[in-house]
Amino acid sequence: MEVVIKKFIFASILASLLIPSVVAQEVNVYSGRQEALIKPLLDKFSERTGIEVNLVTGGSDALISRLQSEGDLSPADIIIMADAGRLVRAEQLGLTQAVTDEALIQTVPEAFKADNNHWIALTKRARPIMYRKGDVSPDAISTLAELGTDAWKNEVCIRSSSNIYNQSMTASLILLQGEEATLAWSKALVGNFARSPKGGDRDQIKAVVAGECKLAVANTYYLGGMLTSADEETRAIAEQVGVIWPDQDTTGTHINISGAAITKYAQNTDEAQALLAFMLEADSQQWYAQVNHEYPLLDGVEWSKELQSFGTFKAQDVDFEKMGAMNGEALRLMDKAGWR
Repeated sequence: MEVVIKKFIFASILASLLIPSVVAQEVNVYSGRQEALIKPLLDKFSERTGIEVNLVTGGSDALISRLQSEGDLSPADIIIMADAGRLVRAEQLGLTQAVTDEALIQTVPEAFKADNNHWIALTKRARPIMYRKGDVSPDAISTLAELGTDAWKNEVCIRSSSNIYNQSMTASLILLQGEEATLAWSKALVGNFARSPKGGDRDQIKAVVAGECKLAVANTYYLGGMLTSADEETRAIAEQVGVIWPDQDTTGTHINISGAAITKYAQNTDEAQALLAFMLEADSQQWYAQVNHEYPLLDGVEWSKELQSFGTFKAQDVDFEKMGAMNGEALRLMDKAGWR
């Protein structure tokens, strides 16, 4: 009996050596973007490649803190963030590593990736001025600086200084015009607030239509999402809103990015780079533009009809890495200006 058992064990071991093991391919993603804004694209990637994508969503700052806490035990392979500021923060905290796929690196325009390739942009987003059609002439204001003039006293709605989109916008102004001029503008802007900053970008858009203010500053993809909302009331509000592209004769309208980085302790770097390459393909960029109403990173990709309805515009030419690195300085300036 003992001999039979030994023969069975030996045969089992031999069989395991002869049959190649099957290792399931996967990639683990921490996303600061809402699941609805990213998962359909990740599912398409899995369908094509067979690589399973495990998605964790949450607040961007919370995910960065989670990466820090997990250290080398973190399962995350990729972090996706909705702005340059947090991508740079993750890099500065030593939570990322360089993208090494040369073809992938070459796909990304030079201005839209870190100098050391520790993060890359995936889409562009614009932050113009919005107004209620019929209440304000679209040529009544042409620069961001004018938001701080007497013409718009108590007529401006914008999110708080804790919002990173505003922090990035302020950082870009520091880069373009210096700290002194930006502080003066910020103080003047605060003096023109229609109310204490509250809510998100959609709330600023709704406030314009409700007559709480004449002008609002918001990202266009929020307006695009409202225009295509399943809720009839939301669509009706959005249809009353027009877009003004400031600073078209000078520096251009402020833009930011969504982007991604491979984490420092990623275990699935090949799969991670394959996913990033997929997200930069024309079809994926088209999906972003049509479904999320974000501006594609790549030229030649058609915008959604909603984005097209806002018109074309000249964008700021800023160094996103420098802009992100100046986040802390921008926040201190905003606090000094009384922007709460």
